[in-house]
Amino acid sequence: MRVTVHQAKTHLSRLLQRVAAGEEILITRGGTPVARLVPVSAEPSPRRLGLDRGKVHIAEDFDAPLPEDLLAAFEGR
Repeated sequence: MRVTVHQAKTHLSRLLQRVAAGEEILITRGGTPVARLVPVSAEPSPRRLGLDRGKVHIAEDFDAPLPEDLLAAFEGR
């Protein structure tokens, strides 16, 4: 469902009831989407640790100082 900012302000309670029932509301200003009202999930699912184990490699020198020419390029010198 699409509503204008004015409609959203005027009918916020009704819109929230629809969102609570699972509907998504797009709020527009001048025909351009600016916000989306979406239902909040009851409980976020717990994060499972270790899903990327063996897929990521971090070099031993990942925190070593950058070479001077690369550092100069980052600093715009």
